[in-house]
Amino acid sequence: MKISLLLGAAALMAASPLSANPRGDEPIAIPASIKQGIDFIYVDPQMAEVAKPKQKPRNWLQRIFKGREETRGKEPNSVFLGLAGGLERYKTSWGGLPQIKVAAGGPLKAGSKGRRVEQLRTRLGLPEGGGYDETLLRAVTEYQRVHGLDADGVAGRSTIASLNLGADHYARRIAINMERAYRLPVTRTFDRYVVVDSGAAEAYLVQGDKVVASMRVIVGAPKTNTPMLAVLMQRAKANPYWNVPPDMIQTVTAKRVLNQGVSYLKNFHYEVLSDWTPAAQVVDPKTVNWKQVAAGKSNIRVRQLPGPWNSMGEMKFEMPNDYGIYLHDTPTKEVFDSKDRWLSNGCVRLEDYRRFASWVYGGVPQPGPAAEQVLELPKPVPVLMTYLTVMLSGTSVQFRPDPYGFDALAMPQMFAATRSAGLEPMEKGAQS
Repeated sequence: MKISLLLGAAALMAASPLSANPRGDEPIAIPASIKQGIDFIYVDPQMAEVAKPKQKPRNWLQRIFKGREETRGKEPNSVFLGLAGGLERYKTSWGGLPQIKVAAGGPLKAGSKGRRVEQLRTRLGLPEGGGYDETLLRAVTEYQRVHGLDADGVAGRSTIASLNLGADHYARRIAINMERAYRLPVTRTFDRYVVVDSGAAEAYLVQGDKVVASMRVIVGAPKTNTPMLAVLMQRAKANPYWNVPPDMIQTVTAKRVLNQGVSYLKNFHYEVLSDWTPAAQVVDPKTVNWKQVAAGKSNIRVRQLPGPWNSMGEMKFEMPNDYGIYLHDTPTKEVFDSKDRWLSNGCVRLEDYRRFASWVYGGVPQPGPAAEQVLELPKPVPVLMTYLTVMLSGTSVQFRPDPYGFDALAMPQMFAATRSAGLEPMEKGAQS
């Protein structure tokens, strides 16, 4: 599904004025000029004061002391501090092993022998001899668990490739995630805020600098990723409409109406409006020239009515921004049970919108049955949409996949001048 913004070229009726920017309820692509990877897009001026954009990276110890100096004694957030400790432990554990390469070849598993098995033993700090014994099996399994691989104890292609990247590569990934975490609020900045972590597909409700609740979310697919935004949530809409984006009206809706007739609209609870202005009128779809719509020569608006079928579910939480990103309920609850929750066109679907609404409003709002009721928040709530691919698991770190490729984008941003960043290779000859 495309998410580019397509402007209608002509009005359906001469009396209906063209909207300057017709846009539906789908995100638009982030311009290529905005480099994602480390920094937020700071939508609101208040949020830009939380952390200065495009900060030069420092090593973790400098960050801690400089952070206290810059924020008059306030502590960096717990995510940053946890990752800082995790980096040091990683450097002394996995980083302290011989950083040699293991030759390419077939999978190595229990009972395997030969030169490549001996290379694997050396790489994981085990003495020569013994082949692929129980000790090596445990070491491989633990390596896989920490580095976000299938922990089956088999050293296949992905495990060997990961080992051959070297520990310095993974230390840099921790440092990249520390930079992202450093941009989250320091202590005592906000009484409450929301963190949406697209790396984990989780949302965290933070109050008094502590996570008081969390829930699973559906975030953008790799091709339509959820951007890293710092924005203020202002209001919600109960019983919302879903406005079909103009490009979808042309490429999907019009073609289905031409193939199935106008009954398609009724069957899927759509209505047609004359244009995209606030004064738009509902029109009979039989009066619409759907061939012109399919050709991109119409400015009609199509929206899905509120109800259990609506893509927005029962409530939509709005955070005014130029990218069309917001949080919302969804009628398809079963998707939250999937491990793959990177499915949306960029917006964030909430597992439990009632619990979320209760927290941001101090109680679940009780709207009436009318469509699209605006519910202003008592106080705007900061929402920080970040992307973390390393987490703490006990006292050690655990790596996650990088579905958006933001870690790869961040590598040159942070390490173009490695030594100035205070993150030079951990030991001479390390493979990276």
